[in-house]
Parts: sequence; structure tokens; C-alpha cells
Amino acid sequence: MQASATAPPRPKRSPAERWESFQRRYAPYIFISPFFILFLVFGLFPIVFSLYLSFHSWQPAAGLGSMKFIGWRNFTDNLTDPTFWQSLRNTGILALESGVPQHLIAIPLAFAIHTSLKRVQGLVTALYFLPYITSVVAVSVIFVTLFSWQYGVLNVVLTGLHHLPLIGGLFPAEKINWLGNRDFVQPAVASVVVWRYVGWNTVLYLSGIQAIPSDLYEAASVDGATTGQQFRYITLPLLRPIMFVAITLTLIGNLQLFEEPYIIAGDSGGIGSVALTTVMYMYRTYNFYGDAGLAAAMSWLLFILIGALTLVNNRIFGKSRLSGSD
Repeated sequence: MQASATAPPRPKRSPAERWESFQRRYAPYIFISPFFILFLVFGLFPIVFSLYLSFHSWQPAAGLGSMKFIGWRNFTDNLTDPTFWQSLRNTGILALESGVPQHLIAIPLAFAIHTSLKRVQGLVTALYFLPYITSVVAVSVIFVTLFSWQYGVLNVVLTGLHHLPLIGGLFPAEKINWLGNRDFVQPAVASVVVWRYVGWNTVLYLSGIQAIPSDLYEAASVDGATTGQQFRYITLPLLRPIMFVAITLTLIGNLQLFEEPYIIAGDSGGIGSVALTTVMYMYRTYNFYGDAGLAAAMSWLLFILIGALTLVNNRIFGKSRLSGSD
């Protein structure tokens, strides 16, 4: 019987060779591990914990007390809470009042910058983008000053225009209590959001317009198309992918409004709570009422709503419509 051949012994590697092999095999994972560790601790864990918390009753105000499993009660309590539905309605109104004007202003503005202001395009874009990087607290405080009833700049301008001949009748003779009248609170909050984010959307649409081949505009000009026709038949159709991204970001952001209405209208949402958003009510539920489970369930209901509206937006502006498969 023939003896089996034994494998030759592996040569012993030096410490430098073992260190080099370790670096090649494990160093990439070590360098990228901080991102995954931070994501697990500050990203994934809060999401999973909030979902777990939404099925429990927990009042952590007096310390880390014990949790009690209550099933779907937090969700049903929210869905039968009139204040929750009011906050959801207020959020939807503010999202429309602040979201629609952003894009109606940003798209023509980006087109005008691209076609008529090419020499100062960088400067103009930076000026419009400046409100986005400005502190939201500072912006909101400035607008509170503008909307002040007695000494606000807006009331001073309107009452001054009232005394002008011919057009004076178009402006009010008395000062308007912008933040004390329920008819004006929501438009006041929406104006802050529009002013702050229209520059961001302008930059998005400008990048999309710059990606459109200039040959299309040149061919349209040769065929006698006006600037308005080029905007309607070339710019708008080819901007649909950017519209999808911009509207999705606006949708997500506007349904989570907190800082602007909280600073301008107060934690109660102003007169009649007309500016009380869902996130503000969620904050109040946890911070003042001490019900963490109810607030967590509210966040997941808002998440479901945002997801559903994002799917609708995807249906309107998404890739399926662009490819013509519908």
C-alpha cells in the first residue's frame, strides 16, 4: 500500500509579511467601520427602538420606567384623537402653501438665470441659496419682527402705501395683526418656508437645465420658437427627473415642519392652533404629556403618510412615466 504524500511545510512568514497581509485583508473594513457603527447607534437603533416603543406604554418623565406592551392602542388612540387630525390637516395646508410656490418660483427663476444671467450666474445662485444655509432660528425671528403688529416693517409699508393716491384703496388703512389672526398665521409661516427653500430648489432646477443639451435650444431657435415655447416644450419635459427629486424632498421636508411654526406661532400653534403641525404635536405629546409610546406611534403614522405620498409623486414624475411604459 503506497504511503500518502505529505504536503510540504508552509514557509514561516516574517512579522512584516503578516502585518502586510492583515492590512490588505482587514484594513478596509476597519476604516469604514466607524460609519457603520455610528449608523447602527444613531441611525438604525433609534428607528427600530421607536417602532418597538410604538407598541408599548412608557412614561419616561420620572426616569427610565418599565414599559408595558399595549399592542395597537397607541395607533388607535392617535387615529381617534381630534387634535392629531387637526395637526395633520394643518401640516397638509402648510405643505401646500409653502411647497407649491417654491417650485412655481424656482423653475422659471432657474430658467431665467440660465438664459439671461450667465455672466453673473454664480453670484445670483449664491445669493438665492444663502437663506437655505442661514440659521432657521435667525430667519424665523427676523420674520416675527417683520410680522409684528405694532412696529412690524410689513404693516408700516402697507399703511404707508394706503396714503398714496390712485392705488391707496388697495391697501389696508389699519395695521394687521398677522400672528394674532387665524387667517394670517398659516400664510405667515408658509412665507418663511418659501423664502428659505426657494433658493435650494432653484439650484436643483438650474443643475437640471444645465444638463439639457444646448443643441435642442439652438434647433428650436432656428425653427422660430420663442423663449416661452422653448421653456414649455423643451425645459419642462426634460426637467421631470429633477422635478421628481425636488418635489420628493419638499414633500418630506414640509410634512415634518417644526422650527418655523414653533418659533413664529409658538408651541401651541398660534390662535386656534392653526399652525400646530404633526411634528409639533408629537413633540408636545412626548415633552409635555410624557407619553413616549404615543409619540412614537404618531411618528410612524406620519412615516406611512409620507411614504404613500412619495409613491404618488413617483407615479406622476417617476421613471415609469418618463420611459413611456404606462
